[in-house]
Amino acid sequence: MATRPVPALADEVASVEWYHCLELAPGVVTPGHFDARPTVARVPLPASLAGRRCLDVGTWDGFWAFEMERRGAAEVVAIDIDDPDRWDWPPRSRLDGSAARGRAFVGAFKSGSRGFDVAHRALRSSVRRLDISVHELAAEDVGLFDLVFMGSLLLHLRDPVGALAALRQVCSGEAVVADAIELFPTLLRPRTPTARLEAVDRPWWWLPNAAGLERMVRSGGSCVSSHSSRVATKLKLEPSMSPRSREAATSRAAWVSGRSIS
Repeated sequence: MATRPVPALADEVASVEWYHCLELAPGVVTPGHFDARPTVARVPLPASLAGRRCLDVGTWDGFWAFEMERRGAAEVVAIDIDDPDRWDWPPRSRLDGSAARGRAFVGAFKSGSRGFDVAHRALRSSVRRLDISVHELAAEDVGLFDLVFMGSLLLHLRDPVGALAALRQVCSGEAVVADAIELFPTLLRPRTPTARLEAVDRPWWWLPNAAGLERMVRSGGSCVSSHSSRVATKLKLEPSMSPRSREAATSRAAWVSGRSIS
């Protein structure tokens, strides 16, 4: 994957509200809300993905899809839902209007797949992006994948175990699931799976402790081969964030690596 020289690339980058920080060319880094670059060395992706078919679930601007391509994957498919109205908004939020306000806010930096498209062109990428939900994954439609990466998505799903079960149906090898966990329940109850339910005014549903995240993965049909609760993603904290938003946004992240149960 080689970058292309684009004199106007910096201007194009400036015209997009980014989710991910991506280095598109020397000196050109997208000003994303989430900078996952410091976590790359700690998330257990193989150094070489040569010959493997890979899937990035919940790709947004494509950070992990492009990273898998950079590691030599034979093919990378990335999926996400481009229209925020199709997200898992709690029923109450649709009744009291908070979902409409949330969609208006998200719409400012979720203009379909625009960020992904800009990065895709700049990186001369061959990643194929599909506008589908994780719940819509089916082997007859997308085939099987040697490696699946799912990052920061389970928090936003009403049925995270159902999503993991769908992921398991298209994974013939290994899956890496990285998501937010709650720090204090992880420290206080390291062996007891727990999860806090939000699900009021935005598509934030379950916040598990580390044991809860691992249990979700097992319940979805995969066996856990390794795990860690020592991954943190750098996030821009906006002054307008509520205390609860800041608490959730700064929760520690965790990854779980597992294989499908045959």
